[in-house]
Amino acid sequence: MNNQHVMIDGQHLSIDQVIQVAVKKSEVTITDAAWKKVVDSRRFVEQQMDSENPVYGMNRGVGLNKDRKVDPAHFEGFNRNLILSHCISIDPESSIETVRAAMLIRLNIMLLGFTGVQPQIVRMYQQFLNKHLCPVIHERGSIGAADIGCLSAIGLAMIGEGEVYFNDECMSAREALRLSGLEPVKLGPKDGLAIVSSNALFVGKTVLLIHELERFLKQADLVYALSLEGFDGNVTPLHSHVIQAKKLNGQKVSAKLICDYLENSYLWNGHQRRNLQDPLSYRGAFSVHGSVRDALDYVKGQVRLYLNASEDNPAVLPEERQIISCANYEITSLVQGVEMLNISLSHMARIACFRMIKLANPTFTGLTRFLTPRNQDVLGFATIQKAFAALDAEIQDLCQPVSPHFFSLAGDIEDHATNSIYAVQKSKKIIENLYYIFGMEAMHAAQAIDLRGSIVLGEGTKQAYSRIRQCVPFLNEDRNLSLDMQQMYTLLQESKLLINVMKADV
Repeated sequence: MNNQHVMIDGQHLSIDQVIQVAVKKSEVTITDAAWKKVVDSRRFVEQQMDSENPVYGMNRGVGLNKDRKVDPAHFEGFNRNLILSHCISIDPESSIETVRAAMLIRLNIMLLGFTGVQPQIVRMYQQFLNKHLCPVIHERGSIGAADIGCLSAIGLAMIGEGEVYFNDECMSAREALRLSGLEPVKLGPKDGLAIVSSNALFVGKTVLLIHELERFLKQADLVYALSLEGFDGNVTPLHSHVIQAKKLNGQKVSAKLICDYLENSYLWNGHQRRNLQDPLSYRGAFSVHGSVRDALDYVKGQVRLYLNASEDNPAVLPEERQIISCANYEITSLVQGVEMLNISLSHMARIACFRMIKLANPTFTGLTRFLTPRNQDVLGFATIQKAFAALDAEIQDLCQPVSPHFFSLAGDIEDHATNSIYAVQKSKKIIENLYYIFGMEAMHAAQAIDLRGSIVLGEGTKQAYSRIRQCVPFLNEDRNLSLDMQQMYTLLQESKLLINVMKADV
């Protein structure tokens, strides 16, 4: 367990720090200046408790019930009911890492002072993270207009109800609070809405998606480089002056990595068999990979904003002595970025499948049909094409946008949403399929390299080839390829293909 502390102030939380707390379980500390904002904001809210001015979610109801007055004597009951009534989500459960990311993100945003939540609840978020209490959150039930149907589980745990994981063991929240020396919170004005009205679960899942995709992309570039060697492909499209002329950042990154992986490869030494121009799935793959990187850069830029930006409705403005309704929970720009990422990943999947089809075709490679070691009695990689085609079909369906599909709810008051959680759930499934597809391509590439005989591999690709052959031997006889595919999936999913690979920087 990592003991490094992450200091937060509401303004400078980074993607890396979220990973530090969510995955490596670093402890969280709060700056004094940020804590003062929390206290000052709450003091102003308490000064407004008896005010006749209507305030959404404080002395008035929420949604269509915004016209119903909440008596100060019933603040605790109203906020408890708000938490309970918003517990509407169903399976699957969020991972502990996802919930920790969500709690950290919501905690950080509370420090901006626009929430007006009581300091005890802010401290409870911090203690949940540092004492390893993780509320059980289910992911379906959010329509993407804040994750209100999911994040209510955090409030439930804080009042001593529902279930949590305490040191990775599932138990009742009340028992976990007792074991960790914490008391259930007593909810007051605006507390319930402050807990549920947030996109923290979606943003947290997106941070973890970024973390996984950055690892995957380095391996995808490596598999493509290895495939290029198996194909005996042209490297002229990787010429540095050609890349610079296009000026696309993502393309530059992928091309540079691929060139590093191919350092000293036989492909740089001109030889006789090479075609004048390769199919686009080989000639332009680094560019398609670069488009994924460009989409990812947009998503990362949006996430950096959302990690440190108020999403509270209503927003507490103590300096102006106002609490005003707004739409700061809107998350459309980030959801659109995730959906753009899904579409770009679908392009990456499709051309990887085409590369495998080409590798199995003697017309393109000069090797045997389906990379069989013996044409007469071994089928080789003939039927595996059905497997990657089926996975690609799933990806082509999963990449379709879901954000426009929303209802007008709550008496036609809430007439816009984004289905944000589902959008990023689809991203996760797409990447899972990509691990399998690129694992299968690595199998094809290694088989083609073996069939070519004594060729000199690149400094990075020869290390990758060695790792592949430690998991999956040369296909000398037909065998159960499902086992090989699973081995390769695990190799990539655990980022082990990059072990000992030069310049991978992971």
